Amino acid sequence: MSANMSSNAAPTPQAPAIPKRWSRYKHPESLYSYAGWLIAFSVVVFSIEYLNIPLDRLLGMFGRMGEVIAQRYYPADIDYIMDRDYLGYVVETIQMAYLGALFGLLITIPLAWFAAYNMTPSKLFVYPGARVFSMSCRAVHETIWAILFVSILGYGMLPGVLALTLFSAGFAAKLFAEEIEAIDMGQVEAMRATGANLFQVMVFGVFPQVRVAFTGIAIYTWDVAFRAATVVGFFGAGGMGWYLKRSVLQIETERVAAIILSIIVLVLISELLSAWARNTVMKMK
Repeated sequence: MSANMSSNAAPTPQAPAIPKRWSRYKHPESLYSYAGWLIAFSVVVFSIEYLNIPLDRLLGMFGRMGEVIAQRYYPADIDYIMDRDYLGYVVETIQMAYLGALFGLLITIPLAWFAAYNMTPSKLFVYPGARVFSMSCRAVHETIWAILFVSILGYGMLPGVLALTLFSAGFAAKLFAEEIEAIDMGQVEAMRATGANLFQVMVFGVFPQVRVAFTGIAIYTWDVAFRAATVVGFFGAGGMGWYLKRSVLQIETERVAAIILSIIVLVLISELLSAWARNTVMKMK
């Protein structure tokens, strides 16, 4: 009887929901947001005034740029970049970028292992040491590394390869270490419980989880190293940059235009190959 009465009882009426009152501003979030934009705008204005940047010249730059290109850099001396000697330096630039990226990635693997907080052998000594070394490599620009090695080793391709190696290892190790820190430690702990050594844990427990990410990092490293290889030669490290520097110093503007065009074409080809390789890697997931 009581069960029937409870089942037939009218449901308890609920109070109607009070609609939220719309407001353009949300305190204090809106205040913080507008204050941040105001500070950023003030810093920009102060920097322009402090550096004494003439805005009228900046706005008129594009018309002036077109006039200078038409008068000094056109037409480009295409025959110059088709010369056999120049093409040889193009090949040297590609080889320098390849070796710099390859050696940098070889350094990256142990460096990223030591710089990953969840896999480092020592969180007190090895981890901070690896982090500081990686940060130091990427904090110094590749051109500064090239100047340093040229002053030590002299002119040639070796300073360029070493500069690209340290530069590539610096940022690649950071990216790879972050990928290692994001792995599933359950597989690693299971392998350690079975008595697996460090090499077995690395090959069978960690690498399968970061294989695709490492391949993508390697492709990006080559992409960056190739762009940097065209610049370090300007500072005595060989390659196309040496031809560019010589033409600039001799005010051979048509040849400078041709060299810049060749660099753009090569970077474009490298970008297309990198995009194709990156898409291929993404399909491996």
